[in-house]
Amino acid sequence: MAILRLGSKSEAFHREGNSWICTSGLPSDVNINIGEMSFQLHKFPLLSRSRLLRKLIEECPNGDGASFSLRLDDLPGGAIAFELISKFCYGVKIELNAQNVVSVRCAAEYLHMTDEYGKGNLISQTESFLNELLGNWADSIRALEACEEVMAHAEDLHIVSRCIDSLATKACADPCLFGWPLAGRKSNQSPETTSLWNGISTMTKTKPTSDNWWYEDVTFLSLPLYRRLILAIESRGMRPESIAASVVYYARRYLPLMNRQSSFDDANPGPNILNPSESGQRALLEEIVGLIPNKKGVTSTKFLIRLLRTAMVLHASPSCREILEKRVGSQLDQASLVDLLIPNMGHSETLYDIDCVQRILDHFFLEEQAAAVATPDNIVEEGQLTNESNSMAPMTTVARLIDGFLAEVAPDVNFKLPKFEALASSIPDYARQLDDGLYHAIDMYLKAHPWITDPEREQLCRLMNCQKLSLEASTHAAQNERLPLRVIVQVLFFEQLRLRKSISGWFFVSDNLENSANPSGNVGLKKDGSHHATDGEDDVTHRVSELEKDCSGMKEELRKLVKYKRSWKNFTRRLGFSKSQSCCSKRSKPSNLRAIPPSTVNR
Repeated sequence: MAILRLGSKSEAFHREGNSWICTSGLPSDVNINIGEMSFQLHKFPLLSRSRLLRKLIEECPNGDGASFSLRLDDLPGGAIAFELISKFCYGVKIELNAQNVVSVRCAAEYLHMTDEYGKGNLISQTESFLNELLGNWADSIRALEACEEVMAHAEDLHIVSRCIDSLATKACADPCLFGWPLAGRKSNQSPETTSLWNGISTMTKTKPTSDNWWYEDVTFLSLPLYRRLILAIESRGMRPESIAASVVYYARRYLPLMNRQSSFDDANPGPNILNPSESGQRALLEEIVGLIPNKKGVTSTKFLIRLLRTAMVLHASPSCREILEKRVGSQLDQASLVDLLIPNMGHSETLYDIDCVQRILDHFFLEEQAAAVATPDNIVEEGQLTNESNSMAPMTTVARLIDGFLAEVAPDVNFKLPKFEALASSIPDYARQLDDGLYHAIDMYLKAHPWITDPEREQLCRLMNCQKLSLEASTHAAQNERLPLRVIVQVLFFEQLRLRKSISGWFFVSDNLENSANPSGNVGLKKDGSHHATDGEDDVTHRVSELEKDCSGMKEELRKLVKYKRSWKNFTRRLGFSKSQSCCSKRSKPSNLRAIPPSTVNR
């Protein structure tokens, strides 16, 4: 911290209670009262330095007689500043620094302590010292903080604007280029930053400072001064990302609710939040919302939603909450499911604020429609299909996010069916690649609301497209007793169509592969006779070859079985047995057999 030392005499004042007494040996002839403090001084040292004091002393009726009193309650800086001024008038040693020079400068201006009443008077001394302080970042911060005590006088002397301009210029520049000392930062070097060369310790180069080096220092400023500083920095062309990060840092310091992790901690702030400072926090929040840059994406969606929750807890103005809802809606695709679980602070009976999410979703689609209108509908050229798919990514992400939100809040028994339908139908059909998430939300709602009528179940299930269910979801839906029978039949019907289409497609691919073969055997063969297949046909050909191997294996087994049966029949025939003989032999009885004469046998 820079210091200005003035005067050469030793201390000639001592304090007794609320009185400062000059110990010069002469009785005091003027008593100056400032608030509760009293200064017993002599009029001649004061007359030689201040035009105002000379005028007051000359106008006093007891000026030529005994001691008299003056009151200077309006003096900038009060008794502390006048103590330094009175010592300066007596030539006593004083020290001025960044914390007291502003009040002394304003008090000197109030007393008209110009060079007309002494060369090197206090106004010129403090003014030159202020110009020196403004070249240093830390001293400029301290001087700007000191301006809050004498704000009106500091504004008239343009001290506040000079401090803000100095800080804004330094914040937009690289501090490493000028070696500015940073407030609150230690310059002690660690052992790793020193090196030894030939037994001599040398200091290595310091690491470059990041862009957020000034965030912490400016958080010590009051909100009006901080706001003016941010506007000055923005006017000098600083990136919106850096300004938004500084605003976030400032908000987390002065808004305790911003640091809460749980949603319901915000909904139940407790006795520490419901205090007289709630109005101050509300005003601070509304000012912070106005300071956030309007550029999309410079502030995280998580921070904006936390700011919205805090605004609901502090009962901020409707315009402030509307601004936050629009900001969240413009970048809703960057939010997470946990962020959308905003506790309900209104009169609705639901656990979470469904209406707020609906408004945020409406703002998102308004932004998307505005972006679509701003984009001209030209002829689609090469490379534009990729951009079109990228433009659909936010819509698809938001569709999955809303389906997950519906599934999360569906178990709430106070969640009315019209609100569920309104939120689910806000997502266009083309934004959902699959309706699995919506089906899960509908199933959760039917499970938590078993009392809804059959027509209401039918109406709810119309939100879902059965053709866009995956195999797993279709299998679950076909066995779901909570769904209407018509929906189950539709699921089974579309699954049957899908199965037929896949089978017909498979045979179509097989036929194409067979027809593509050349009967001569020359086309499609390499020089060594091996088959030549394209990269796109490798997978299909591999699968067909596996099926052919299985089929040939089955045929070989059948051939072996048929060959075995034929060989057994030939064996029985060689032995002279036939099927009729064996059957007759089985049906004949031993008692009916008769002996045949040998002659007959010979014949």
